[in-house]
Amino acid sequence: MLNIRIAGITDIPLIRELTLRIWPETYSPILSEKQIVYMLDMMYSEASLTSQFNNGHTFILTYKGDEPVGFASWSGPIDTIFRLHKIYILPQQQGSGIGKYMIDYIVNALKRDDYCLELNVNRYNKAKFFYEKLGFEVYREEDIDIGSGYFMNDYVLRYRL
Repeated sequence: MLNIRIAGITDIPLIRELTLRIWPETYSPILSEKQIVYMLDMMYSEASLTSQFNNGHTFILTYKGDEPVGFASWSGPIDTIFRLHKIYILPQQQGSGIGKYMIDYIVNALKRDDYCLELNVNRYNKAKFFYEKLGFEVYREEDIDIGSGYFMNDYVLRYRL
């Protein structure tokens, strides 16, 4: 049985633990090990996650029974756009409906007429097809300089709420 709960700042260690179990396997086919380490520090250090919580990001944790299997975060809206910053599921749990369950939860929580949910996905990440299957559409491409000579080469996808 799946369930979701809103995460708090005291859940940062669990979010970091999940990240370290998910990120290397997810991104090693498309990013160098050095870039993965750099991005983990930039986006998932205790200080970075604390800042995200303090700046209005909402985090959720997803459980299968008693086991934490994924998490997500979003912010907004700015104008009519909510921003999905993160959605990650343990690799061995991917393909079992958990991602759809999480997206459905988020969409229902944010539902407003004429609003969108927007996210970035690496142009080489197979998750793009998952999002498109759920109704997200490519809005544009962007290359984001994240420092130290690294770029995020992404599609920006939108879903009309």
